[in-house]
This record gives sequence, C-alpha cells and structure tokens, in this order.
Amino acid sequence: MGGQNLHGEAGDAIIAPVAARAETKVLIAGGSFAGLEAMLVLRALAKKLVTVELMAPDPEFLYRPLAVARPFGLSEVHRFPLGPLAERCGARYRPAALTAVDAPARLARTSEDESVWYDALVVACGARTQEAIPGALTFQGPQDVAPFEELVEQIGSGTVERIAFAVPAGVSWPLPLYELTLLTARHARSSAPQAEITLVTPERGPLALFGTSASNVARALLERQRVRLELERHPIRYRDGSLELAGGETMAVDAVVSLPLLRGPYLEGLPHDGEGFLKVDDHGRVEGVPAVFAAGDVTAFPVKQGGLATQQADVVAETIAAEAGVPVQPTPLDPVLRALLLTGDRPAYVRAALGGHHGDPGVVDWEPLWWPPTKVAGLHLAPFLGENIDLSAAQR
Repeated sequence: MGGQNLHGEAGDAIIAPVAARAETKVLIAGGSFAGLEAMLVLRALAKKLVTVELMAPDPEFLYRPLAVARPFGLSEVHRFPLGPLAERCGARYRPAALTAVDAPARLARTSEDESVWYDALVVACGARTQEAIPGALTFQGPQDVAPFEELVEQIGSGTVERIAFAVPAGVSWPLPLYELTLLTARHARSSAPQAEITLVTPERGPLALFGTSASNVARALLERQRVRLELERHPIRYRDGSLELAGGETMAVDAVVSLPLLRGPYLEGLPHDGEGFLKVDDHGRVEGVPAVFAAGDVTAFPVKQGGLATQQADVVAETIAAEAGVPVQPTPLDPVLRALLLTGDRPAYVRAALGGHHGDPGVVDWEPLWWPPTKVAGLHLAPFLGENIDLSAAQR
C-alpha cells in the first residue's frame, strides 16, 4: 500500500506511510468502550504486527454508566485522558473526529481536514442522541446530572409530587431509567413520602429484555419502592402538566424524565441503514466495504450497551489480528448481555444471552456473575481501567 498515489481534496493534509512497512496500520475512530477495548485486544494479540492509532474528538473517556448515581451522592463519574491511555497501550492518540471514508483509497477523512491512511479501520464513534419525548427532562449522562439534581431537590421540597419516568418507544436499553426510578423512589421514601412515582414503558414486562427471572426481580424492586408500573404504554410528549400517551390517553404529572433516542452518524462513504447505523457481519466487517470494521453503538445491532460494544470490539480485533498474521481463530459474535442494576441497596447482576442460545431465560443474582464486577463488563477494558485509575479524575 505504501507505493500508492494517494489523493485528498484540495487543501487536505494526507497522512500516509513514508515507506512500505511490515506492520498493519489500524486506525480506531472513537474513544468509546468499543474503541478502547479494540485497542487493548490488538495490543494483547498482535503487538508486534500492528500499529494502532486511536482517533477521537474528545480527549477524555467518560465512564458514563455511573452518572445515574451521581445525583444521589452514590458515585462519581470518572474521566480518563485518552492520550496517556493510548500511550500505555503502545498506541498513538489523534484528537479528531471521523467525518468520511474513502474506502477504495483506504483514507479516513477527519474533522481537522486530514486524510489518514489505514490498513484496517475500526469505526467505533458511537451514535448521536436526540430528544424522544418533547417536554421531558432527557437524561443522557453526566451533562444532565445538574438538572436532575434540581428535580430531586424539588421532589424533596414538595414542589414536585407526581413524577413519571417514561421509556420512549424505540429505546432498546431502558436500564438507566429503571435505575433513576429506583434511586429516586428510595430517596423520596425519607425526603418526600407523599411523592407519587410512576414508570411508564412500552415493554410487556419490566426489563423484559433480560427474560422472566430478571423481569420478576425488577417488578418486585419497583413494588418495594412503591413505584406504580404502567406497562405497554407509549409516551409521546409532555406539556402543561400532562404526559400524552399513544391512543389519546393522558397522565397528570408534575415532571417527566426520559431517555434519548439514538441515531447513527450517517458517515459519508460507508453504507448505512435508514437511521444512519452501519450494518456488519458476525465478525464486525462493514457490509460491502473491504478493510472497514465497526463496533458499538454505531452498528445496526438492535441493543446499544457498553458491555455488548466491548464484545463486538473483541470480535473485530481478533479478526484484524488474524488477517495481520496472528495464529488466532476469530470467533463470530455470540452476544451475552451483562448488566449491573443499581437499586440504591444491593445491586443486582443480570445476564441474558442474545445470540444463538434461544430460549435462554436469563440469570439474576445478588452476587457478581462476572469479574471484575464492574458496571460495564469489558473483558480487557474493565481490568485495564482499574489498573490505570491513577490517570482518572472524578467529575463533580
């Protein structure tokens, strides 16, 4: 590839190899769970056969799943600098976003007007968020901790008494909203016992994605915290003290908390579905595009979750390592959903197979079902972040 005549658009800088090299150059676009996991697996499997560059516009990796506990003083949101993380993996960090791909030339276009050459490209840039229920407080992560803290204060003072936590149609990962519901209800037991808290969801059962056992546990937890459960209801919008539901029904509430919908980035040069997500095969290859892989929320996989993203990244990294000459047999994706449900008391560990294990009822336990028992069960990433906690800073 080193002898190709590479062309970019007028004014672009082209970052290309100065000479032929034995190593496979892997460009990972995205400092997400998937991007970091892919970097770690490549270091473990193919350190001497690949060079890795991690590219992301935000210089920090935020451990977002714990943001739901921050308003209650139960956790901090840790952030890790990507530059030092990449350096400790023997990789390079480039502060830029992926904006387009010239697949025939193997060039990645960046937000810095550069065209970066690659042997293999891993797209792990995540998804875009958009408001799902107009008028609701949309909880997306750390950036919404402050307005949610204000809502908790209003509940404690009695100015807000009726709160609905509304799962929008189209959200495949509702667990954070269940956590916010349980944590808020537990807090309200002592500070505002008069508060009426309702969970509204299109699901047939609470956390139905995990199977019957987990759904029964979730139902029992909600009942214990005196949360009213409204199943198979589709919330649409909130205005003038009324939560509107599909079919013309309404609920009188003082506040609504919801989750965002996810949409793909619609990357130029890559085929995507109608919502902008990338379709991949069981080894993470983007359909119809040589040398381009994808993992995490950017893919069309129906469930968007950090632990699943790391599993996708494991498969992608194994495949790239094998193509680079590592004697490893890549295994196709067989996704297993693992989640730690924060309840305000003992956390619940839930697991369900989403792949070929048809009829798997799922497992729920109060003892860890994986190790280390982190919120996101990344095989390589979880222990790596623990080992490099000295680089982190808590977001307050």
